Amino acid sequence: MNPFEAKSKDVEDCFMNWKQMYPKPYDKNNVSPYTKTRIILMNGTEFESNWFLHQFARNCNDNDLRRVIALVRNQEQQQQKRIAALKPIDENILETTIAYEQLAVDLTAILAQNVEDQNAKNALDFALLEDFDHLYRFSNLLKMDFDIDADVMVGKFTEIMPGRPTINEHRHPIDNVRFAMNAKKADPYTKLVGGIITAAEQQTMNYYMNVAQFYKNDLGRKLFSEIGMVEEEHVTQYESLKDPTCTWLEQWVMHEYTECYLYYSMMKYETDEHITEIWKEHFEMEVAHLKLASQMLKKYEKKDAESVVGSGEFPKLLKFGENKEYIRQVLQTVGYTSVCEEYVPVCELPENNRFEKHLKTVNVSPSNVASHLVIKEFVDRFGQDYRFEECEHPIEELQDRQKDNTKVGTC
Repeated sequence: MNPFEAKSKDVEDCFMNWKQMYPKPYDKNNVSPYTKTRIILMNGTEFESNWFLHQFARNCNDNDLRRVIALVRNQEQQQQKRIAALKPIDENILETTIAYEQLAVDLTAILAQNVEDQNAKNALDFALLEDFDHLYRFSNLLKMDFDIDADVMVGKFTEIMPGRPTINEHRHPIDNVRFAMNAKKADPYTKLVGGIITAAEQQTMNYYMNVAQFYKNDLGRKLFSEIGMVEEEHVTQYESLKDPTCTWLEQWVMHEYTECYLYYSMMKYETDEHITEIWKEHFEMEVAHLKLASQMLKKYEKKDAESVVGSGEFPKLLKFGENKEYIRQVLQTVGYTSVCEEYVPVCELPENNRFEKHLKTVNVSPSNVASHLVIKEFVDRFGQDYRFEECEHPIEELQDRQKDNTKVGTC
């Protein structure tokens, strides 16, 4: 599929009315887990598009161009409102959170297995083990506070067990910046990965920033805040992969191309007919946006869209599915941290290293850290933690279900 060759309406004909913007929500008891992850991903993608265009407008002094930006941005807002409304009223904050973390785990694993750029793959594998641990921590809180089994919610497609312990994910901020890609040399899939994973993790970060204070107890509020800080680290990592030398108009074309790619992927693999129609309609809108952004690139910079996205032909589409075996392989690096742009075993760090100093500053002791206390309290109440494992945990130090191991991932 090449979106430049697809038929599309005029952008002026892409506005929706209020009824279209408030579709029937999914049934939380019957919906496919991957329908929920698709909804969260596209919600985040539209959020990223909207705020990118706001920043573009704030850095643009041509009112004719700013009017075009405002036109497209308004329609991106309408799409975001429509997607957000698919979440049902009876789904609580923590139930939604499980879907957020399943998205983070499986999306990251899928992208890591398909991207050819080693720098991007290393970043994905590194953060994957942290999102994997977040799913485990939130799942224990869900069982403890609502008596809901998260393995049912994730359809047993994703295992629920410890990853790199969240308590040891709090790195000094300067160690979360990575090498940027060269957009002129990077293949289209690598460029798509940079945009997709940044938008997805940013959506998670924003969600936790905004819902933490609304949780019903102190422990849950603290857990959302703690994991929200790790998501800040992930957004720092992923956005640093993107080429900062691209112009605003080049970035705009890439944003629209990414949306086309994602909506087309969602449309092809969605199992809910009602939601499939939404993906199809949004794809057609994004094709119109892509063509308009390409016209602006040509008008203002005398560049063709091909200079940004190549031929335009989509690479392998994004299809959600199980990644259990891959994640178990990556768990072998659970004892790693990052030092500037490199990933190293914690045991190889020198004495008085920056990582350990920062952990002591932030954590002080395990008794202060919500991610640890959730597991400790669950074990105290029920005798062992909550997990969904298809076989024994591949890391011996993380096999004990009666104790939260806070030493893995630290010296």
